[in-house]
Amino acid sequence: PDTYEILPPGKPGMLLVKGPNLMNGYLGRKDLTDKAIREGWYITGDIATLDEDGFLTITDRLSRFSKIGGEMVPHGQVEEALQQAAGADMQVFAVTGIPDERKGEQLAVLHTLDESQIPGIVAKLTANGLPNLFIPPRTNFIKVEALPVLGTGKMDLRGLKRIAMERLQGRET
Repeated sequence: PDTYEILPPGKPGMLLVKGPNLMNGYLGRKDLTDKAIREGWYITGDIATLDEDGFLTITDRLSRFSKIGGEMVPHGQVEEALQQAAGADMQVFAVTGIPDERKGEQLAVLHTLDESQIPGIVAKLTANGLPNLFIPPRTNFIKVEALPVLGTGKMDLRGLKRIAMERLQGRET
């Protein structure tokens, strides 16, 4: 996502598309056009991999990553590791990124579990080999009655971030 270098098959990267049906840009909005189009390629915001046979698989959205100390940390992978560590069948965790003065961003986690379970789950993340950068600080776990969802049933990513910001704002981590 940072370099726009062409990647080898199997390596996830930013999906860019190009073709005659692609828009030329936003009318009267060079600022938006510059963010959305690079050298004639439309930046989709999707993270995808191309396999050896030429099949494309979209694996995530760039908006579901945090840049922590220069590294891209995928929220979906952290959520999956948390779910597995908790042995949960239903989604009980939602991960977002919040600003951090030192590292750019830090992870925040909304959850619906009993607070007493969280220390053990965090310990399992380390034991299961999750990189330290992917492990949210224990102080950034926020208990909620229910994870924020949209009317469509999808996770409300803006609501998730808003709740995390409100609950963790102005606090030392």
